[in-house]
Amino acid sequence: MKLILLLIFIFTFYFYQGQSKKDIINVEKTENPIQKKYSGKIVFLSQNIATENLRDSDILNSAIFQENGDLGIHAFFDNSLVNYLHQLEPLLSVDELLKKGNYQFSFYVDGKLIYQENLNTGAGTSDHKKFKTSLRIPLLSSKNEDSWGRYLWMRFYMAHNGIDALTAGNHILKIEIRPYINTSTIQTGSVIAEGQINLTVPAQNTTEQQIAIQPIQSNSGWNISQERINTESIRTLNKKIAENRFKNITGIVIIKEGKLLLEEYFNGSGRDSLQDTRSVGKSFSSALMGIAIKEGYLKSENQKLSEFYDLKLFKNYSPQKDNVTIKSLLTMSSGFDGNDENYESPGNEENMYPTENWVKFTLDLPMTENPIGKNWSYFTAGVVVSGDILDKTVPQGLKNYADQKLFQPLGITNYKWQFTPQQKPSLAGGLRMKALDFAKFGQLYQNNGVWSGKILLSKEWIQKSFTNYFTDNPDFEGYGYLFWKKVYTVGNKSYEAFQSSGNGGNKIIIFTQIPVVIVITAQAYNKPYAHQQSEKIVQDYLLPALKMSNE
Repeated sequence: MKLILLLIFIFTFYFYQGQSKKDIINVEKTENPIQKKYSGKIVFLSQNIATENLRDSDILNSAIFQENGDLGIHAFFDNSLVNYLHQLEPLLSVDELLKKGNYQFSFYVDGKLIYQENLNTGAGTSDHKKFKTSLRIPLLSSKNEDSWGRYLWMRFYMAHNGIDALTAGNHILKIEIRPYINTSTIQTGSVIAEGQINLTVPAQNTTEQQIAIQPIQSNSGWNISQERINTESIRTLNKKIAENRFKNITGIVIIKEGKLLLEEYFNGSGRDSLQDTRSVGKSFSSALMGIAIKEGYLKSENQKLSEFYDLKLFKNYSPQKDNVTIKSLLTMSSGFDGNDENYESPGNEENMYPTENWVKFTLDLPMTENPIGKNWSYFTAGVVVSGDILDKTVPQGLKNYADQKLFQPLGITNYKWQFTPQQKPSLAGGLRMKALDFAKFGQLYQNNGVWSGKILLSKEWIQKSFTNYFTDNPDFEGYGYLFWKKVYTVGNKSYEAFQSSGNGGNKIIIFTQIPVVIVITAQAYNKPYAHQQSEKIVQDYLLPALKMSNE
């Protein structure tokens, strides 16, 4: 018996060893002479040319780099991606390989690795990854070609220091492509294509007016801080914004110890501009919920949906839905089948906006099997429901209540809500106001809920809001009651903060251990670098400027 088992093992081992050396799928025939010549290479082009029409004269060895120009690559392989993945994991089926693997891109500037990304497995079509041995992707497109390649480039260039590596002058940009597969660990194959190009980056002209720190004008509504700030750090930042090396930034405000220390505007924005900060408005739902509880219109955040809605009247009823709490809506852990980060999720916010009733859309959703309050997923529709609960509960409705209990006490008179189809304020986001007024909201939290001697929010509510309820989530640093936790590091010091955050790179940042509030307004909507560049501005320029003022 043992001998038979040993023979079976030996046969199976050598069978799969042999299989691993064979292709799992037959690929297209390589007949194009250019493709044969450049197999294993990446070539750079300044225009979109089909592989069959490509000529040697089209290939660039050097180019003048223009952000609004055109630059793309053709990569030529000896095999298809799925066959490369099969070599890494010979026991997986084709579908399993495509679900777990894709290309890995490495970007080098002047011989230094700047950025490496394991491409999301959803990028590219399965047929292409099964059969094709060439790959064309645009990196820069004057026609804004829709491609995962352009977003890959944006992540390298804007979010991961490519723009800082490609300073004015001459550089060598090199790209390598490997296959990778993520099973229990990530396995990476050998380089399957590589290529480089000499790029000349033109110098940009900036004026002293663009670089200089903007003086704080009178009538700001704030006391002006007399503290010193590291002017060189701010001038360097202003220069990068003027050079468009930080993109679509419209405003930066710093409040220190309750006084206005820095107020800067860019790209046609100004003090009176109503900034569209998108999901920053979600944090206002948290504040208004805390005010309503303090005043007794709601018992607590532990109240359940069943106290406000007859959930049996909505689709996909289950007893679990009755037990969804306000707290689980505020912490994005309600258990509804909704995830804005997954386009296939039934509760994705993009499915909500075209409907006639956003609250009904949300309450109609099925529940997942996740326990309420335990599993986090970004769920805008749940915040809409929290706003509807407030509107049903507080006197004269949410719009009047917010104005009387929050905005008027803070001296905020000029603002615009986004409204639901029922013309109720939407707490999903879209609340517009001046950067200085967003700073007032942040300072209210810095003041432990007190403004001009009056308690607007309880200190206990702020402590709950600034508690991280998801300490073991690897995808972010933490989440409270519609506030994100973020820790910034400058030198050997760490600075904890909780922040309101919105599409485009918009931030209200409230530090918990230093008396500082920072507001950044921006319009880099739907750009993959939007949040990273705002965080980089804070960590590399604004906090060091403050750090110097403390020394």
